[in-house]
Amino acid sequence: MNKLSQRITAGLQHQRQQGRWRQQVARTSGHGRLLSHSNGTTLINFASNDYLGLANDAIVRQAFVKAADQYGVGSGGSALITGYHQLHQHLCEQLADITGMQRVMLFGSGFAANQGVITALMKSGDLLIQDKLNHASLIDAGLHCRADSVRYRHNDLTSAEQQLQRQAEAKLLVTESVFSMDGDQAPLNELAQRSQRHEAMFMVDDAHGLGVIGDQGLGATSIEPNIDVYMATFGKALGVGGAMIAGDKDIIEYLTQFCRHYVYTTAMPPAMAAAASAALNRLTNEPELVATLKHRIGLFKKLAQQANLPLLPSNTAIQPVLLPGNDTVVSTAEYMRQRGFAVGAIRAPTVKAGQERLRLTISASHTERDIENCVATLNEEMGRMQEHIE
Repeated sequence: MNKLSQRITAGLQHQRQQGRWRQQVARTSGHGRLLSHSNGTTLINFASNDYLGLANDAIVRQAFVKAADQYGVGSGGSALITGYHQLHQHLCEQLADITGMQRVMLFGSGFAANQGVITALMKSGDLLIQDKLNHASLIDAGLHCRADSVRYRHNDLTSAEQQLQRQAEAKLLVTESVFSMDGDQAPLNELAQRSQRHEAMFMVDDAHGLGVIGDQGLGATSIEPNIDVYMATFGKALGVGGAMIAGDKDIIEYLTQFCRHYVYTTAMPPAMAAAASAALNRLTNEPELVATLKHRIGLFKKLAQQANLPLLPSNTAIQPVLLPGNDTVVSTAEYMRQRGFAVGAIRAPTVKAGQERLRLTISASHTERDIENCVATLNEEMGRMQEHIE
């Protein structure tokens, strides 16, 4: 066995021994209110990022199908050769209008967008400054780019200021708007002010914010207008797939010329752009969608607090319940599954060891009864666990 094969075998053994084994489960539906498995099992879905219930929305589906029927299922090339379609252009113009940014470009995923923008903008001698809990796509981009990469303590303005004071050719400060594992929000206004003070560009990853936070769910740019580079995905609250980078015309033109993740990849299918556009129309024209989501979040928090569940502080659709220990969080998630609820069991290294948690996500598609039953079931299991300890 060669050295690389030995490393692979050892890595797999260690992952199993640590109780961190990940595996895929085939499902027939992974979004919306219900999670359906290929074996016929159906659960109430508190593990999806379909926050507004648009992934199976009739209008969004029809937009996708109509565009696929008319234009086919592939784009046919990279955006700079043959792949840029009029539906892509329409979506970019729509997003620019909604965000208040000058220009928009599209990517196949949020991971590619984050990797692409940071590796294109950051050069040797520059400084990349990130929140310690930023998404893996951002942290990995920092490792791959040629700039010096530093992190500040989570949502700590004093720590961010200290890092901004470092000397560099150019500086970029990056934060998520809503943090994917904790569900809490970044102090966008204060971070923007400090970035400007230290002549740093300010970038926000709004993957879990667009459709959830801000004025009528319009995301981070409705909270803080002075964002230089804005990233959002279409696969969460909008229910489709793909991502965007927005900025002023020079930034987007620069990325069009030099971002390898954009230049050297096939453009997203036009039908996806049509579906994302339809989802944006639902978001902007039907404020009751976001109002329903906020009501469901508030109900969950109220009931969970009444039950003394160990919630982390979050006012967003991501509601983590802290349950330290791999075995504890996995067994609790399994109990919930047996009782008819799908919840995420989050373990190290996704979160720090000792901070394992159930990650429950709230959707506008949930009923009040869904939330009441979920909290009651989780409370029963927490009580049973406490009795076992005593």
